[in-house]
Amino acid sequence: MISPDIFYVEDDEDFAFILEHAVREVKEDLTLKVVDDGKNAIATLEKLVEQKHKPKLILLDLNLPGLSGIDVLKKIKEIPFLKYVPVILFSTSDNPKDVKASYEFGANAFVTKPSGYSDLLSCMRSLHEFWFTHNRNIN
Repeated sequence: MISPDIFYVEDDEDFAFILEHAVREVKEDLTLKVVDDGKNAIATLEKLVEQKHKPKLILLDLNLPGLSGIDVLKKIKEIPFLKYVPVILFSTSDNPKDVKASYEFGANAFVTKPSGYSDLLSCMRSLHEFWFTHNRNIN
């Protein structure tokens, strides 16, 4: 398994498919790994850690089967190897309680999923521009 540029946890297959196309349109050589639930996300991330592979960015849906996005976030931040990987909660929710909880448990950002492909594409361009171009990190 190689280190993905973006590790995305999303249980909606259709949305994940559309996001994958938007990511490719933003930058064709970005690698994206999609997993569909919280437990699978933790298991996959643990395998990456064992192999000393680290994603550059983690996008995390809030409402997941099994473990919630908040639970996955907590576990990610407990893994020393992944502690400083930026984690963005990427959800349909815009509930202030969800936003607050995400930041309290270490999320680097909370982004409400855009509706429509052109808005998604614009959002992915902005995320790429900031997290892959402008932001300086220690990874």
